[in-house]
Amino acid sequence: MIEKSSIESLKTTLDIVDVIGSYIQLKKSGTNYKANCPFHGEKTPSFVVSSTKQIYHCFGCGVGGDAIKFVMEIEKLSYPEAVEKLASMTNFTLHYTQGNTDHSDTKRILEQCQKWYIKNIDQNPTAMAYLIGRGISHASIEKFGIGFAPSGNVVMEFLRQSLLPLPQALESGVIAKNERDEFYPRLVDRITFPIYGSLGSLVGFGGRTITNHPAKYINSPQTKLFNKSRLLYGYHLAKEKIYKTKQIIICEGYLDVVMLHQAGITEAVATMGTALTTDHLPLLKKGEPRIVLAYDGDKAGVTAALKAAQLLIAEGFDGGVVLFPDNMDPADLIASGESQKVMRLLREVKMLIPFVLEKQCDAYDLSNPRQKEIAFGEIKQFLSSLSPIMQEAYLPIASTLLGVSVKIFGFRNSQTKPSIQSVTPKDDVLILSLLKTLIEFPQRIDLVLDVLESEILGNYAELFSTIVHGKTEESNVIALSMDERYHAMEETEFKESLLRLLEVYYTQKSRTIHKDPNLSYAQKFHIKRKIQLDILPRLKRGEFVKPEL
Repeated sequence: MIEKSSIESLKTTLDIVDVIGSYIQLKKSGTNYKANCPFHGEKTPSFVVSSTKQIYHCFGCGVGGDAIKFVMEIEKLSYPEAVEKLASMTNFTLHYTQGNTDHSDTKRILEQCQKWYIKNIDQNPTAMAYLIGRGISHASIEKFGIGFAPSGNVVMEFLRQSLLPLPQALESGVIAKNERDEFYPRLVDRITFPIYGSLGSLVGFGGRTITNHPAKYINSPQTKLFNKSRLLYGYHLAKEKIYKTKQIIICEGYLDVVMLHQAGITEAVATMGTALTTDHLPLLKKGEPRIVLAYDGDKAGVTAALKAAQLLIAEGFDGGVVLFPDNMDPADLIASGESQKVMRLLREVKMLIPFVLEKQCDAYDLSNPRQKEIAFGEIKQFLSSLSPIMQEAYLPIASTLLGVSVKIFGFRNSQTKPSIQSVTPKDDVLILSLLKTLIEFPQRIDLVLDVLESEILGNYAELFSTIVHGKTEESNVIALSMDERYHAMEETEFKESLLRLLEVYYTQKSRTIHKDPNLSYAQKFHIKRKIQLDILPRLKRGEFVKPEL
C-alpha cells in the first residue's frame, strides 16, 4: 500500500494544468483554462480547469475532481494505479508501507520467462501444429505472446543459467515446491498464454497441455500479482475497444478470445477457469460497458451464463447472453470459417432479464401444476429483486412464459403519499451563493447547522449535506466551487442572506401548514402561532432562531 504521506507529497508536486494538458489541449480563459470535454462529445467547451484550486469540472456532463481523479477517469485506472501513473510521469518516488514492495524481481522473472517461452514456440512443431490446427494465425500468436514451456528439466536449467533466483521464481508462480521441499516448474510441456493486468503488466501464465494431461488448462497460482478472480484474459488488449464501443464480450477460454480478436471482435475477454464473480465487477465497471456473455450452449455453459446473468442484473449492469449452438464455441466457429455467423449471434443477444426468466421456466415441467407453482415462486422472487420500473417492463414476459395472469403476481405500483414541500426556493442564486460560501469558509457551517434544516433548501438539500460532511471532491461541490455565477459572501452579507432565506421559509410554512395531512388541527394551530408570533418577529430583528417546531 502506498503511504498516505507519499500521496500527499505527490499532490503538492503536481500542476493540474500540466497533467490535463498532456492529454487534451487547454486554452486560457480568464483565470482558468477551458477545453472540449474528453468524457463526452461537445462542440462548445464546457470543461474548465482551475490552476488556483487545482481542480477540474465539466459543466456539460458533471465530471470533476483533482489531477488523480482525472487520470483515473481518462485511463480507467483504480486510485493506486493512477497515483503510480502520475508518479512515473513526474519522476516522483513513492514510498510504500512496511512489507510492501514494487515486486520488481518477480516482474523481471515473469518477463524473462515470457521471452523464453516465445522463443520456444517456433522450436516445437507439435505445439505450433496444434495452434495452426485450431485456426490461430501467426499474427495472433505474436499479438497474444503465445509461447511454449518445455520439459521440467529444461525449464529449471533455463532459470539457473539465467541467474533467476528460485525463491523469487517461487513467489512469481513460475515454479512450486513438492513434498520433499524441491523446486519444480508449474508449466511443463504446455502452450503458454501470458496473462496481463489491466495496466498491461505481466502477472502470470495460463498453460494448455499438448500431452493429454488430465488437467487440460492450468493457471499460475495466487500470488501478490496474480488473482484470477479479479482478472480477465485479454483485457489489456481489449480495453481501448471496450471504452470506445461501450461493450465487453465475456467468453470462457483463451482460444475464444484469441479467435474473436482474430475475427475483428476485439472487445472480447475471458474468465480464467472460474465463474464470473463479484471480484470481477470493479474491472467490468470501468467505462460502464454493456456486458455480453458469450458462452457454450452445453449444460455447463447455460448454468454459468445463468449465474453470471443474475449477478450482473443484481449489480445494475445492462447486457445480454449468447449461447453458441451444437456444442461449438466461438473459436470453433471462427476456425471453420463461420465468422459472420458469430457476429450475427453476437448482434442477436438475449437480454439478461428475459434470459433468466426463460431459464428459470426451462428448469421445470410447467404442465405439472406443482412444478409450475415452484417455478412461479422462483420467478416472483426474482422479479421482486428488480426496481418497480423493471418489474413493470418484464412482468408481462414472465406471465406469458408461465401461462398465468399478471394479477396473480400481486405486484402493485408503489404510491407515495403526497408530501408538502414547505418552500421551493425561488432565489437559486441566493441558495447557491450561501452554499458556495460554506465551501470557501467551512468555519461558518456550525452557525448554519444551528438554525437551518436541510428541508429548507429544497432541491439543494443533498448538496448541502455533501458540503457539511466535508466531501469537497464530489463533482457537485466542485461544480459549485468553480461556477462563477455565484460568489462567496463576506460575513455580514452571509448572515443577512441566511436570515432572508429563513424568513422566506417560515413565511411559506405558515401559509401551507394547514395542508399537511400528517398533523392534527391542534398541531397545525400551534406551529402557525409559533411562526407568526415568535419566529418571524425575531428573524426580522436579525436574531437567528433554532428550528424547534
